[in-house]
Amino acid sequence: MFYIAHFSTTGEWVFHFFNISINSLKIVGGVIFILMGQDMLQARLVRTKVDKADVDAYVNDISITPLAIPMICGPGAITNGIVLMESTTNFMEKIILIVVIAVVLMLTYIVLVNSAKIYRWIGPTGNNVLMRLMGLIVMVIAIEFMVSGITPIIRQILKISP
Repeated sequence: MFYIAHFSTTGEWVFHFFNISINSLKIVGGVIFILMGQDMLQARLVRTKVDKADVDAYVNDISITPLAIPMICGPGAITNGIVLMESTTNFMEKIILIVVIAVVLMLTYIVLVNSAKIYRWIGPTGNNVLMRLMGLIVMVIAIEFMVSGITPIIRQILKISP
């Protein structure tokens, strides 16, 4: 959580220093989300260094979630935090955003701690359905990110006011 909150608050300064627009970040974040969503939709494992002997245990162990780390605290989450922090208009909204990030991460922790129970409850078929459904949702979020980043750039190029 510290990394997301840290990058959410300081990311704006870094991008101003390098003269990077938030719209460019939205487009790149959309591309990252598209790739993650595609992997989830196709039920592909993320490329990790796993010995051939450990593959069966790795695939069948619900507590090892290869998409969890990149999705929870990877570039997509950091991009999302920075974009959301950029859209806040006052200090109170920034505090609310950080509290919401903390609540979401606490709920994520609770889900991950109870993942074995949840998996037994929904079963392998339910797990596959949820993974593909979440992949689709992540891809829709990615398209929204990309459209919201591309639209102002196109308007600026064509000199169209909002």
